[in-house]
Amino acid sequence: MPSKIPFRIFVAILFLLGVGSIAQRHFSGEIPWLPGETYSTWMIEAKVEFTAQGDAVNASFATPSTQTNFTVLSQTAASPGYGLSFIDDRAQWTIRNAQGKQDLYYKVNVLTNDIPLNVVYEQDVKIDKTTWLPPYDIAAEQLVSSAMEKSADAFSYSRELLKLLSGDDLGQNAKLMLQQNSKSDLFVALLNEANIPALLVKGLYLEDGRRQQQLQPFVLVFGEDDTSLIDVKLGKKADAHNLLLWEQNGEPTLDLIGGTNSRVSFSIIQQTQPVMQVLKEKADSTNFSNFSIYSLPLEEQALFKGILLIPLGVMIVVLMRIIIGLRTSGTFMPVLIAMAFVQTSLVTGLVGFTLIVAIGLVIRSYLSRLNLLLVSRISVVIITVIAIICLFSVLSYKIGLTEGLKITFFPMIILSWTIERMSILWEEEGAKEVFVQGGGSLFVAVIVYLTISNEVLRYWAFNFLGLQLIIMSIILMLGTYTGYRLLELRRFKDMQGD
Repeated sequence: MPSKIPFRIFVAILFLLGVGSIAQRHFSGEIPWLPGETYSTWMIEAKVEFTAQGDAVNASFATPSTQTNFTVLSQTAASPGYGLSFIDDRAQWTIRNAQGKQDLYYKVNVLTNDIPLNVVYEQDVKIDKTTWLPPYDIAAEQLVSSAMEKSADAFSYSRELLKLLSGDDLGQNAKLMLQQNSKSDLFVALLNEANIPALLVKGLYLEDGRRQQQLQPFVLVFGEDDTSLIDVKLGKKADAHNLLLWEQNGEPTLDLIGGTNSRVSFSIIQQTQPVMQVLKEKADSTNFSNFSIYSLPLEEQALFKGILLIPLGVMIVVLMRIIIGLRTSGTFMPVLIAMAFVQTSLVTGLVGFTLIVAIGLVIRSYLSRLNLLLVSRISVVIITVIAIICLFSVLSYKIGLTEGLKITFFPMIILSWTIERMSILWEEEGAKEVFVQGGGSLFVAVIVYLTISNEVLRYWAFNFLGLQLIIMSIILMLGTYTGYRLLELRRFKDMQGD
């Protein structure tokens, strides 16, 4: 007798792979355990205003990219009469001729991630030292020397330098330098003067309902092993909570040709979106596919929503036949009937199935007297089933029972074979066996229908494909069961003691 150890190891591997896949989809794919949950998203609208001078206009506007704490889901722009293209994290509007006040709009929808902001800058940041003219060269040198004496590394130097450039009690050197330079530009220049790579970026703190907001300057300070984000306005390390870095390449937010008096403002609204919609947008806009059904077209997604429920029904049929001992007409006929019930509703499906099979059996009993070949006989049964369905649909519509129209969802070929099998069973085993197997089929079909109609199970089947591996492992283990079925125990009822 062959050992069952390899088989059990295989089943265990299948089960563990299924569990691991589900865990990976939840923790890495961010798919929640239960349906109906929502994600917090932010809708940000940027309004670009400027005055066109009557010539061609080229407006290049920085757009945010996905970062650790936010995922960009979608972006749109409204620009009547303008050509629009998205190139390298920038939106570019162009028009041949424009005159007067112009308003351009850019909208982006971002998803909040439960991960802190982690700035990872892969490009080499060049140190660009500024050539200062007197007396600014002496002031810059003294500021650098003062901060260098009180620091030990790049980050402590930046901290001491910020102290010299911030506060109400500024020294003469800081006042002189700030007269000719903005605080953020001066901070970057003095970092470079100390051979410390730094990059000026711009970000936006997201607060619900805020209007007319401006981008705030931040400076990335690159040490030997780490990167620090400095809030130049507050003069300290930036609070990364709800901070969206809008421009991360040190480029201007708006690069405008053909216009003057430009201004950019931002409006922010926090909203909640159903998890399904967010996941679809993530599959469309990021490399989130990860074997996700959401990466498929909608038509195929709708198809798989039904197909992925079949293994659940199959497992129930296996339980009912092997463990309970119910007899059904056909091995997996109840699953197909239950799938039809999903389309028709339970009551309509039960009534329709019973009537079609009953009438079909009457007609099939007449055909059996004609001694037809199997192919001809089953073909006539198929045509008869189609005619019965058409007749019921028309009658139900005429009398106002629109539910009866759903009877067309029944699989006609399957119904025909069901009628054929039951007719043969009637001739060989008698009417009792027909009712036993027919009733068993309907009972199991109802159980399968109630199972696959459960919202949580439907959600899991569609979003956690590892569930299919778990179901397969359970079916394989059930296939090794050789004990008594529960319905067989009634045969030993008389052997029980008083």
